[in-house]
Amino acid sequence: MDTMRDRFITTASELLEEEPRLAVVLADISADGFAPARRAHPDRVINVGIREQLLIGAGAGMALTGMRPIMHTFASFLVERPFEQVKLDFGHQGVGGILVSAGGSYDWPAGGFTHMSPGDVALLDTLEGWTVHVPGHPDEAEALLRGAVDGDDRVYVRLSLQANREARPVGGDGGFSAVREGRGGTVVAVGPMLDNVLTATEGLDVSVLYATTVRPFDAAGLRRAVGAGASADVVIVEPYLAGTSTARANEALMEVPHRVLGLGVGRAELRRYGQLDEHLAAHGLDARGLRERITGFLRG
Repeated sequence: MDTMRDRFITTASELLEEEPRLAVVLADISADGFAPARRAHPDRVINVGIREQLLIGAGAGMALTGMRPIMHTFASFLVERPFEQVKLDFGHQGVGGILVSAGGSYDWPAGGFTHMSPGDVALLDTLEGWTVHVPGHPDEAEALLRGAVDGDDRVYVRLSLQANREARPVGGDGGFSAVREGRGGTVVAVGPMLDNVLTATEGLDVSVLYATTVRPFDAAGLRRAVGAGASADVVIVEPYLAGTSTARANEALMEVPHRVLGLGVGRAELRRYGQLDEHLAAHGLDARGLRERITGFLRG
């Protein structure tokens, strides 16, 4: 199976042939993959070098002329480093574009903390009007990217080396989809967390929802899943900063007595970088860690 980043390069290169207003702006990352597309469309595939603020500014300038820009680099360099430009050049100016990240929370541990971005979705949450997609499979990444290109809004597509074994349909409304039904609680698995969540909840009487679009948050879908009971227990498992979506869940369930547990990447920096699987386990996001924390919460 190709990676989400591989699929992004292939799909975006194809879309450049199909969509004359589409442009791709790079900051060295993935430049080799886009080399054929850059030769074919030198005016619409631009590599600004390691200048992430310019990456966002150039993309916003293109958007002001009516183009549909895709800006791409590692998440820490796409959202965190040029955040002021994201806030002003897109939000303040009221234009749309597509941010497509790689690297995720700890996909390349050898790169160190500079190349990790567990707080990217939480940071974008401080801004108005961003749609946030977190695919769990390359097929889903392709579908979400193609859908984003058709619009004029502000979209973040968060790619990762972590992937579920099988792709699931990506709904046009961006709502959560039911994967498993139960009566003892609701677990929302975001993107590449689904396989581990399904393994962790095997044999438990819980409902499992799958989310590839987390902003806007599917409040109605969560309310339907918890049902009309007297109370609700909800666990949200996200591949980025723990608790990023707990406020949204609390808002969705404000008329229902409820408890919410947000699982994800912890705030403490892990300075022994190790491997991706070791980071999953250290943050309790492997199947074993999730089982312990989910069952402990539901028994509480």
